Amino acid sequence: MYQRKIPVALDCGLHLFREVINGKWKMNLIYFIHDGIKRPGELKRRIPDTTRRVLDTQLNQLVAHGLLAKTVFPGLPLKVEYELTDLCKPLIPIINAIVLWGEDNRPELVALIKNAKII
Repeated sequence: MYQRKIPVALDCGLHLFREVINGKWKMNLIYFIHDGIKRPGELKRRIPDTTRRVLDTQLNQLVAHGLLAKTVFPGLPLKVEYELTDLCKPLIPIINAIVLWGEDNRPELVALIKNAKII
C-alpha cells in the first residue's frame, strides 16, 4: 500500500480543497456528473483522453472523499451510477466560474500555452 512521504496539511482550506480535488480529471468528472452523466462508460466517452483505469481511480477517490455517491445495481452486467453529494454541490458554482474564466480568456491562454510549449 502506498504511504505518503509528506503528510497532508490539514490546517488550511486551500490544502484541504487541493487534496480532494487534485487530479487531472476530477473537476471534469464532477462537472459532467452534475450535467446528468452518471455512468462510467458515458463519462469515458466525454473524456476520451483518459484511460478507464485512471477514470475509475479518480471516481473512487471522489467517493472516498465524500464528493460522490456510488450506487451499484445488482444484476449482470453490473450497473454503476454516480451522483454528487451535498458536500460536493457547492463546488458547482466554483467550477462554473473556472469554466467561464477559461472561456473568457481562451485566445490569450491558448497563445500563452503554445508559446510555453506545454502542448
